Amino acid sequence: MNKENIAAIIAGLFFGAGLALSGMADPVRVRGFLDIFGGNWDPTLMFVMGGAVVVMAVAWIIQRGMIKTWLGTDFSLPSSTTIDRPLIMGSVIFGIGWGVAGLCPGPSLIGLVLEPLKAGIFVISMVAGMFIFKLTKA
Repeated sequence: MNKENIAAIIAGLFFGAGLALSGMADPVRVRGFLDIFGGNWDPTLMFVMGGAVVVMAVAWIIQRGMIKTWLGTDFSLPSSTTIDRPLIMGSVIFGIGWGVAGLCPGPSLIGLVLEPLKAGIFVISMVAGMFIFKLTKA
């Protein structure tokens, strides 16, 4: 196993632990956060997201001064900054799925451990969607 794989596993463990500890892996809490006008709004995840934005902003500032990653590899950053129809449609579909299921890709994998049946349906649907996208992508 190379150093990139080890770093990815460590980062994934921290990410998963953060999701689990913050409640971001709990579909009920996520739906409560998204229920702004329903009378049961749960603002706690706003602080989790705000903390993530601050950490990521600092990471972007640090990255600007770096030529390579700490592991010595090149950065893999998006080459496009265009906001186009596919990006907007993908964001809308993601948001609808997140609101309906209360899950997105990261928390769904944690859900496979916590609630395998419910999360399993989501993960199977997500993988099927990725497969269909790959088949239809020109």
